[in-house]
Amino acid sequence: MPPQRDDSDLARAARLYFIDGLSQKEVAQEMQTTRSNVSRMLTAARARGVVEIRIHDPSGRDDALEHQLVEQFGLSEALVARFEPGNPSDRRAGELGAQWLVDRIHDGQRVSLSWGTSLQKLVWAVTADRSVDVEILQLVGGLSPMSTAITGQEMLRELAVRLGARYRYLHSPAVLDRAEAVELLGAEASIAEALAAARRSDIALVGIGSFGHGSSEIVVEQMRLSPEERAELLAAAPVGDICARFYDADGRSFLGAANDRVLGITLDELREIPTVVGVATGREKAPGLLGALRGGLLDVICCDVPAARGVLEMARRYS
Repeated sequence: MPPQRDDSDLARAARLYFIDGLSQKEVAQEMQTTRSNVSRMLTAARARGVVEIRIHDPSGRDDALEHQLVEQFGLSEALVARFEPGNPSDRRAGELGAQWLVDRIHDGQRVSLSWGTSLQKLVWAVTADRSVDVEILQLVGGLSPMSTAITGQEMLRELAVRLGARYRYLHSPAVLDRAEAVELLGAEASIAEALAAARRSDIALVGIGSFGHGSSEIVVEQMRLSPEERAELLAAAPVGDICARFYDADGRSFLGAANDRVLGITLDELREIPTVVGVATGREKAPGLLGALRGGLLDVICCDVPAARGVLEMARRYS
């Protein structure tokens, strides 16, 4: 059995190979030994802690979780942002989604969006080195008492400006308190035309709501449901919403009074859009995200590690 090498020899070999960039043959010549011996020295250097190798992936993505999500749910793509010190994962997820969008859009397309804080991070992260001849559209109304941080019209214009694109407002609230009002507004020519154009989108960017939290809770409040109507909604066990349309754990649409008070495309219409990108961050979004995936509402997801792990754990638990 050959004698154990001194750590100083291992360190010298490692320095010549990893830092100075010499080949194993050149290291062998420098140390007056054989190439195979250098290979054994480098292996021993790692095993004994003389050398520590760290990989800094500049993409900031979790490849393993992305692969699991694609395999589990039959997605076209998954973008999962890892935590990075000084760069919150929701912001990093937005950056990943923004780069995905810029890499894939091309002249002549229609891009539509809903609203939500995670989606807003994506819009803010968009940078393009040229103008793109696309039209930006709304999937659901945007004028409402809700915070402008989660409504659609400001994001619509912001995305259009960043891409140098055209845009068309949907001049309507997202949610009304009477189904009759939705019907009347939906019949108005400019609103009907804007929604018809959104249905013909090539790419849809949607936020994922989690029932009982954040924007989803505000949506229900704005509907001003009666006690009976609210009980009907709760009995359907909604887990999330997209474009203010609620769905259950299997992605089935709720078709009661709450659905009738939304002015926007339906979930069935959303499924007809060729590429739907769901954007969600945080473990609390896992139920809504899982329901959307099970219901075939999404083709691509853009999320962070907590949301991805939460979805996969829930899928295993309830399979």
